[in-house]
Parts: sequence; structure tokens; C-alpha cells
Amino acid sequence: MRTYVVSGAASGIGAATAALLREQGGRVITVDLRDADVVADLSTAEGRAVAVAGVQQLTDVVHGVVPCAGIAGSTGVDAALVVSVNFFGAVELVRGLQPQLAAAGSSAVVLLASNSITGMPGWRASVADLCLTGDEAAARADAAQVESVMVYPATKAALAWWARREGITEQWIGCGIRLNAVAPGMIASPMTDRLLADPEIGPLVEAYPTALGRLGRADEVAQLIAFMLSDANSLMVGSVVYADGGTDAMFHPQSPEGWDV
Repeated sequence: MRTYVVSGAASGIGAATAALLREQGGRVITVDLRDADVVADLSTAEGRAVAVAGVQQLTDVVHGVVPCAGIAGSTGVDAALVVSVNFFGAVELVRGLQPQLAAAGSSAVVLLASNSITGMPGWRASVADLCLTGDEAAARADAAQVESVMVYPATKAALAWWARREGITEQWIGCGIRLNAVAPGMIASPMTDRLLADPEIGPLVEAYPTALGRLGRADEVAQLIAFMLSDANSLMVGSVVYADGGTDAMFHPQSPEGWDV
């Protein structure tokens, strides 16, 4: 039986991914603020340590990690908190479980990026740069200078870039651990419901185009994540896969922008 760790498993993509992996015969250890095998707050260093230790108490081997825990940038949301949860909460959970991933011999991590990286102009690029230095305090301080809506894409870009930068290193692929990321578009979920209800951001969310003419479903993203975790996906390392119903292709039919911010 393969063992997976999914954070943010109480709702949305995390819940759909956990359910699918169980249906496929896997053991899933969930991490969340509530209703989880390991209850921990990934917004703090102390909470991340609790999460890692909690998982390690339950298993010596991990075949896959999917850090889905995250918060959207919207009116009234603390921009610094977005940095701590979305980037550092994900990366430190993965780093903490590196020994268990390496013990599997062949394992995978799928980080949750976003098509807002290339689909939303003007986001705070300096936050992404600071995230990649590992300086959480500096990244939080920089994020606090702008609205959280401009910070969310920065944290997701940092996750995508981290997967690419670290995925090819000895610590990860050298130990048989494949790091990749998926970049969903607008997905029908509690997070999207909150965005739609936002008086300032809601109208922009409603106008977000897709070639399919609808929001994505959490189970559709879960299917992609499950494949990316599987040994059938053995060749993919440091990749970022868009799953957004064609939105990014509509915005950038020839050359996606945003990766050189």
C-alpha cells in the first residue's frame, strides 16, 4: 500500500485528492486545522514542526506529498498570512518529510501553483523572490506593503519556481523524489465561493474566461495530481502543468508571460 500526505484535506482540491487516492487503494494521512489525522497550523514554524512530527509518528515511508493547504488573497485577508501558509507552509512540510519520501525509493511531490501566475498582471514579484531566499520574515514584511490579492500569485509563482529549482537537485531527484507542480485555474470550491462573494474581487472572478465556459471541478484536478504522483509519471521532474480549462492559452496563445518577472 502506498502512503500519501495531503494537507488542506478538509475541503476543495485537498479533499478531492485525498478521496481519490483512497479509492485507488492508497493510505492517506491528512493534515489540516480540523477534521484531520494530524491537526496543525501550517502558518507558523511551530505548527509545521507539529505537522511533520505528527506524520512521522504515523509512518516511516511516504510515497507522495500534496500540500494543498492555502488561502486566497481577497479583501480583508492578511497578506503576510498568505505568504506563511501558501509558500512556507507547503515547502516546510515537504522539506520536513524528505527522509520519509527518500525511504520510499520512488516518490513524488505535487505542489499547488496557480494560473494566476501568468493570468493576473501586476502581482508583487518581490514577494516571490524573497520566498525563494527562505527569509519568511522579509517575505511577510514585503507582502504587508500591498493587498493580499497581489500576493497570492506571488506565493504560487514561488512554489512553481521552487519545484523547478529544487526538483533537479541531489536532495530531491537524486533521492528518487520527483518535485512537480500543478497550476489550476478557477475551481468550484469554498475558496472560490468566498472570492465570488467579495464585493471588490467577485466581479473580476465572474469575468474570468475559460475555453470550456465553466469553472473547473476539484475532482478534475485530483485526477491530474494522482497521475503526477504515480510511477506512470516517472519522466516528469520540475514541471508545472496547467489545468485551467484553457484560460492561460486564451491569454497567451503563443508565449506565456510571467515567468521572467
